[in-house]
Amino acid sequence: MEPSGQDANDHGQNSVGDGEHPWEVTDMTRLRRFICYGSEMAIYDTKEHRLGMESALALLSLLQEGRGCEVVEEVKRLALEGRPVRANPSLFALAVCSQHLDLNTRQGAFRALSDVCRAPEHLFTFIQYKKEVKERMRCGIWGRALRKAVSDWYNKQDAMGLALAVTKYKTREGWSHQDLLRLSHAKPANEAIVLISKYVMKGWKEVQGAYADKENSEEVIKVLSYLEAVEKVKHSADEMEVSHLIEEHSLEREQLLTDHLRSKVVWKALLKEMPMESMLRTLGKMTADQVLEPGSSDVAEVCERIQSEAALKKAKLHPFSVLTASENYKRGQGNRGKVKWEPNVDIIKALDSAFYKCFTNVEPAGKRFVVAVDISTSLSSIVKGTSVSTAVAAAAMTMVFARTEAETQVMAYSEGAIVPCTITEGMSLRQVATELVKIPSGYTDCALPILWASEKRITVDMFIIFTNSACWHGEANPTECLRMYRHKMGIFSKLMVCGLTSNGLSIADPAEDRGMLDLCGFDLGAIEVIRNLALDLI
Repeated sequence: MEPSGQDANDHGQNSVGDGEHPWEVTDMTRLRRFICYGSEMAIYDTKEHRLGMESALALLSLLQEGRGCEVVEEVKRLALEGRPVRANPSLFALAVCSQHLDLNTRQGAFRALSDVCRAPEHLFTFIQYKKEVKERMRCGIWGRALRKAVSDWYNKQDAMGLALAVTKYKTREGWSHQDLLRLSHAKPANEAIVLISKYVMKGWKEVQGAYADKENSEEVIKVLSYLEAVEKVKHSADEMEVSHLIEEHSLEREQLLTDHLRSKVVWKALLKEMPMESMLRTLGKMTADQVLEPGSSDVAEVCERIQSEAALKKAKLHPFSVLTASENYKRGQGNRGKVKWEPNVDIIKALDSAFYKCFTNVEPAGKRFVVAVDISTSLSSIVKGTSVSTAVAAAAMTMVFARTEAETQVMAYSEGAIVPCTITEGMSLRQVATELVKIPSGYTDCALPILWASEKRITVDMFIIFTNSACWHGEANPTECLRMYRHKMGIFSKLMVCGLTSNGLSIADPAEDRGMLDLCGFDLGAIEVIRNLALDLI
């Protein structure tokens, strides 16, 4: 850490000048929170809640103020930058804007549809949200503008990508491609889209009859071949034929029948082109079904892929993602306990290796951090919704910051004591966890890290505190300590409290301070929320 003498402006617009109030929570701040994680409050919960008008009051307020075009641009900007950790809030906001009374807002929302709805399931969800808000907004759904927007969405898709979409994501939220093409009166822009539309609306037999004797373009021939393979798979009970079709046409799991997934041969064919994240999610099932048998060439190939730096980089996997997959696999059973397996030692070793290799995938925020871990007796639980212990999760995240952020100070605190921890690049996860628990455990005081930095006059852009669900503190309130620290250091420091097992925290000021945020549970979304707050994006 650099002493307070370092110019705070070297780290962005974090200094606090006279008369400035960078911590003020505005309706636009609340809108960004909502778009990012589905709540206007300063709390991110790993459990996703159903969205409704009552959860988007800032959105409605901005629309009433005549700022609808600003809202649409913000939804679009954040979507293009990849800031939202959940897709649905953006889709909900866009659906509301698309039915607003202001013409410019409606037109802007429809123009943004292709940028925000990146996948078919997004489009289905958007349409469903429009249906749900219809009554409150007192307007219809399938007007000319929506019909054109949906038609344009289909016409902008790559032909082979659309062929995959209509055969992989057939329905969502009670809507199907057939519904959308019919209701939008879609006019296909080229022959390949005409073919796919006919396939969706009329079926394969109709397509065969229409294109059998025609002189077709190369693109149309390619789409026809792909759709024919999908149709053959749907009617085949021959595992060798299915396997061959998977390999030849890169078919995916969702395009197969349930009976196909009982075959080892089929799973091995899927495994060859399976995306990294999908493979990590299904390691347990493949082990349980004996697709991955100890000492087999298939296990060797899987281990090689898992440890491939090029494959990990392409998949953009975060270390915490690999850690979660590893802990889930070591557990030896699925979340519901129905699928059980004996974890393969070689696969566990490969996952451990991949964990360390993924640190190069983390993009630094370039801020000054204090990462403080509460090591009271509470750190022996399991992170909500995962198989990862709170101690391991906290250790892993301190490693992420220590290895990727040049100016990070790691602290352990408990029972009125706070101790700096030395986390070096060569340390293992086990060694880091041991380093964090070198002082006796006791009661929790979430204000200690801020008080320590204030006393030492350490300049900090963001305090990140990992605890379980405990948010107790001593005589000093953490929010008040942060405000005093800001005033003393002349910097707009932020506070993130991560309750790894919590169902509800109450550290952050819910209404008055946009530099404070609580996390309930921990997942990949939480990591992006931390980054967004650090970069002043929410």
